[in-house]
Amino acid sequence: MKQLRHRLVLTALLGVALLPLASHIEARTGPTAGHAAHQAIPAVWTFQKSDITPDPAYRFGRLANGMRYILRHNETPKNEIAVRMRFDVGSLDEGENERGFAHFVEHMAFQGSTHVAQGEMVRLLERKGLAFGAHTNAFTTYETTTYHLDLPRNTPDLIDTALMLMRETAGELTISPESVSNERGVILSEKRDRNSWQYREAQDRYAFVDPKSRYLQRSPIGTEETLGGATAEALRAFWRRNYVPEKAVLVMVGDFDVATVEAEIRARFGDWAPAPAAPQPSAGPIDGADTGRNSVYLDPSLSEHITITRRSAWRDEPDTWANRRKSLATTVGYAIINRRLQRLARRLDPPFRAAQFGTNDIFHAGRDTAINVDSIDGRWRRALTAATTEVRRAMEQGFTQREIDEQVANLNSLAETAAARAETQGSVALANAALGMLRGGTIPSDPATNMAFLKAQTAGLTPQLVLAAVKADMATLDNPLIRFTGRRAPEGGAEAIRTAWNEASTTPLPTIMEPPPAPFAYTDFGAPGRVVEDKREPNFGIRQIRFANGVRLNLKRTTLSRQSVLVHMAIDGGQMLATSDNPLAVEMTAMMGTGGLGKHTLDEMQSLTAGHIVSLGLTATGDSFNASAGTRPKDLLLQLQMMAALITDPGYRQEGENIFHQNANTMFLRLRATPGSALQSSIGGILSDNDPRFTLQPVSAYRGLTFAKLKRDITERLQHGAIEIGLVGDLDEEAAIADVARTFGALPTREAEFRKYDDQRKRPFTTQRGDRALTHTGPADQALIYDVWPTRDDRDPAEKQVFNMLQRVLRIQLTETLRQKLGRSYSPSASSDLSRVWRDYGTFAVSASVDVGSVDMAKQAIDEAVAALAKTPPSDDLMLRARQPLLETIDNTLHTNGGWLGIVALAQSEPDQIERQVHAAERLRAVTPEAVQTLARRYLNAYDAVRITVLPATASDIPQGPPQTAKLGTTHEGAFVSRTEAAGL
Repeated sequence: MKQLRHRLVLTALLGVALLPLASHIEARTGPTAGHAAHQAIPAVWTFQKSDITPDPAYRFGRLANGMRYILRHNETPKNEIAVRMRFDVGSLDEGENERGFAHFVEHMAFQGSTHVAQGEMVRLLERKGLAFGAHTNAFTTYETTTYHLDLPRNTPDLIDTALMLMRETAGELTISPESVSNERGVILSEKRDRNSWQYREAQDRYAFVDPKSRYLQRSPIGTEETLGGATAEALRAFWRRNYVPEKAVLVMVGDFDVATVEAEIRARFGDWAPAPAAPQPSAGPIDGADTGRNSVYLDPSLSEHITITRRSAWRDEPDTWANRRKSLATTVGYAIINRRLQRLARRLDPPFRAAQFGTNDIFHAGRDTAINVDSIDGRWRRALTAATTEVRRAMEQGFTQREIDEQVANLNSLAETAAARAETQGSVALANAALGMLRGGTIPSDPATNMAFLKAQTAGLTPQLVLAAVKADMATLDNPLIRFTGRRAPEGGAEAIRTAWNEASTTPLPTIMEPPPAPFAYTDFGAPGRVVEDKREPNFGIRQIRFANGVRLNLKRTTLSRQSVLVHMAIDGGQMLATSDNPLAVEMTAMMGTGGLGKHTLDEMQSLTAGHIVSLGLTATGDSFNASAGTRPKDLLLQLQMMAALITDPGYRQEGENIFHQNANTMFLRLRATPGSALQSSIGGILSDNDPRFTLQPVSAYRGLTFAKLKRDITERLQHGAIEIGLVGDLDEEAAIADVARTFGALPTREAEFRKYDDQRKRPFTTQRGDRALTHTGPADQALIYDVWPTRDDRDPAEKQVFNMLQRVLRIQLTETLRQKLGRSYSPSASSDLSRVWRDYGTFAVSASVDVGSVDMAKQAIDEAVAALAKTPPSDDLMLRARQPLLETIDNTLHTNGGWLGIVALAQSEPDQIERQVHAAERLRAVTPEAVQTLARRYLNAYDAVRITVLPATASDIPQGPPQTAKLGTTHEGAFVSRTEAAGL
């Protein structure tokens, strides 16, 4: 709901690389013609009222009817195009009896127009290689509706099709009574699926903080009454009133000729008749004078959280260099405060699980200054006091230069990286940046200019300047609104929380001096390793190195993303260490990064690595321990040093253990809160006949896990297991080999090969076929059907492609039946999972979320779709629609560094991945309708299926105490995967 005017604040709060000053507009700077073009058009763009010039690689234009467009040539990824059509219409534009209409119209855009028959739009796109959902989608918010097409090819035919469909959406929708009737059920199904504990909490929050606001009454999903009463005539009226040229912006970024596409846009959209564009109603009112109120909201799925907030008036602060200068100081200040709060959360005895402080815009209607605190259940008073005291300490005692320098180093690092990657920024990111400029957002200025500006401004930041900027930006938290959420009311109720706040606001403040961290201690792992084998794989030129100590290294230099390197490390072991007697052996592996290193806490590591792009962590999946990171060439050695240090001298600190147990307690609250979570918490045990390796263990087992136990269970593998490193990106091969030699190559001798684990690779599939029933504690109208069949492993790459086709064919059929024809399920699915870990094991599953009254109908539809496949081969058209998106995915796999990493990471230990990539398209094209039918007959027999139905619990089904079983993070069912993702090959 909140719109973050200060994107740098978002960077600080969420730890993401969004940087208006460094700009996430990382694209090739093109000819100045684009800049010249926008100077001649009427003043309808944000930058025309600013002293900031947009990146000249963008071309801005406006038609005579008022429609605008933004175009940019970009060749990352090669041959692909991102298309976005945005309308400045959302749920705020709806009348009282039109609630949900903006979203309803978005759905109708896929249901027929003047030149596209009802139900044919999705089919048309599938035939051209665009999968519904993956490449074709749309989103409705309070303020906008945006249609997305990601074109996998830049052929004139596909570009023409994309422009034709956008033109149809703009002015040619038919919105027939029949399509409205069919789609109504889909939208009601989507509304039902959205009714989660998170959604209900958010709605209550909005009602508390902004009770008089329009946005509170205009949730984009609408109400059952208005959706049920929507007619074709009423929806057409809403569409005609709001889908007008003045409210439309078409954005296209990708590998195309800008002049040619611009001419096509003018030709195709020039006859779209202009119409009056009514201004969008305000999302407010947001009452800045509203103070002193308290609220308690309870739900069994909620852990404790406290929000302390004051509203204030919205500030119209356009994106200018002066405002960026002010925003920089403000952002640094907020970042320092949140860094301090983070440090408290990482203590051995933390006062809270997490806390954040900041000021954000609420649409264009108001602002929100807030302290948000996630407390440990039952300890809300301590959490509130600690967070409040820390914010007060910052406001009264200010900041240190060392704190400012740490944040500046991070910002400069991001700015440098953005500028270095400008020529190879992805088209989707560039398109989203252009959209972000609209409605007064951040201007996508040139990254090099942004970097120079940032460096010039950060040099003059002082503690006094930063503190003054934060004070000027925030609302004073006097007599704020205070809201508590959790599963149990606080002792003393809402007034007790108010009393605690008042006390925390007047308690004398401590003076704290944080000592600087010691220098990084992991720069010497011994004598650099000696290369004993160096060769190139012939298909893709992957360089394959083996060091004398047995460590393997695979390298692939690409120019797909400048100054970007992806790193993958695999160590033998992983989930193979889990046994029936010790099923949770590696459960805490993912927490190792939070334990820091032996000589540095995680908090110290964060300060030591300020200004560097690195990460620390380890996971256990399939038959290996894995670490993955994105870095840049200048930081590659540091990244490798951190990875090597984590496996040779992990910290195993109590702080990480504490976080694990806190997460456990939170997870325990939600095991049955939704149909999906109830299924995931039980599916492993159901399918394995309660094999402990795949079955949820008692709560006490998770609460009893310690780093000491993890250390006992995994140290031998970390010290001796085979290691394979994969590097992909803009790297110097010889320098990268030297970096690996100084780190992993310098370790003591390792096992040369990954172990076979033949005895551990046996996984049962239940002998108890037929119906199973589960219950959930969510809304009484929600149900879930999950059918699963045993199949096979993935050792046959040709048959794997048949399975890929079978899942696509069945998914299309279920979508057309359950969604489009019957309107009973928003997103039915079919999936094939052939294991690379478990011998002779795989599953094929079908799922559908439906309302309770439609369970029998949905089951019948699933049964009929499966039976029809076994009886009759899929049609040629259905095969085309299933095959083309898969072919496009295969063809585009190596257009990104991530795609390359899938075959580079384990190029020596899993060379078949290379062979599969080479022949994947050929094998997919060879799949016949008869082969799909044969596979359906062989594996999808009704008597082999396990059918799980998840229904709402009755009062007697709901446990009164804490849950007795739990699984943290991913369930065992989904945790066992290959060391690399096979991308369907």
